[in-house]
Amino acid sequence: MDETLLMIPGPTRVAQRVLKAMSENIVNHRSALFGKILTETTEMMSDVFRTNNKSYLLTGSGTAAMEAAVANIIEPGDKILSVVGGKFGQRFAQIVEAFGGESIRIDVEWGRAVNPDEIGYILEENDDIKAVTVVHNETSTGVANPIKEIGKIMADYDALYIVDTVSSLGGDEVDVDGYGIDICVTGSQKCLAAPPGMAAITLSDDAWRVVESVDNPRTYYLNLKKYRKSGDAEPPETPYTPAVSLIYAMHEALQVIMEEGLSNRIKRHKLAAEATRNAVKALNLELFPDESVSSTTVTAVNLPEGVTDGELRGTMRNKYHVELAGGQDHLKGKIFRIGHMGNITHRELITTFSALEMTLRELGFEVEMGEAVAAVADTYLPEDV
Repeated sequence: MDETLLMIPGPTRVAQRVLKAMSENIVNHRSALFGKILTETTEMMSDVFRTNNKSYLLTGSGTAAMEAAVANIIEPGDKILSVVGGKFGQRFAQIVEAFGGESIRIDVEWGRAVNPDEIGYILEENDDIKAVTVVHNETSTGVANPIKEIGKIMADYDALYIVDTVSSLGGDEVDVDGYGIDICVTGSQKCLAAPPGMAAITLSDDAWRVVESVDNPRTYYLNLKKYRKSGDAEPPETPYTPAVSLIYAMHEALQVIMEEGLSNRIKRHKLAAEATRNAVKALNLELFPDESVSSTTVTAVNLPEGVTDGELRGTMRNKYHVELAGGQDHLKGKIFRIGHMGNITHRELITTFSALEMTLRELGFEVEMGEAVAAVADTYLPEDV
């Protein structure tokens, strides 16, 4: 198998114990045994969400959970306010339109975070907005939006607060109950460090009231009323056949998080982000977003002048077996992105920046070899390594 080091914003490296969990025998997904596994997994999921609400697992990527969040609350013509400052904020708005809603967009320059007050201004002028969608961590730009501060604004309005934490949950501060989030969604393959293919969603009482008020939700497979009914059954189950092996993996990956401790895991991600930014600056490269709004899980960097995306990322991948991500949409060929989420530690960062130093040198740049690696090492204090 390919042994390339994945330093992309998902999917991320999966621990051997998690991979091994998938090899367990398949059990009846309507059995008491599977119900126990499902219950344990969803309870740990709620702990990571930091909510007293139940969580539900969906067989599908994070986009499935985004779609479920919208499809179960929307009726034709409903107004949904979406913060669009990257590829995934854009996706939320497109999902709204796909289900017959009216998408009102706050267009934020890519590389910047939304001003929470702007959300308040629009809600003040439009009291018929049903929900607000926000992507916490825009992997396309390396920007983290201020979901805590937005939650304070949202508390004064009736609109539901929907947050995508696909690339932040388990790696950055997310407090569903504390931030007043009504619907929170995530995916398995990023900070949670489980294989791709699972998503999770949790809803507040206010969100459930809206879901119940929609007589004919415009979705079948992602009908959350069915997920709640099946989840409340004895034994608990899913309405349709789930990806049993992936749930085994999710269970084990969440157990890893419990053992590390959520606060310790977030601290580790913050340290990796700081080390990455310091190493980027040591190479005299430019961060794409302002550092004050930079993501804890992915760092976006401007491609140096005179170098193509194929040259830089191609050399990293083909010669040094380190995979970085490129830019998306209008940023394609203009930035590259370094993912530092999941199980990433100083060891993977040192490997990555050693390879990046050599790649830049081969491409004709004057590089003081070891400077970036030293920046990584200097960021990790001895007691943290």
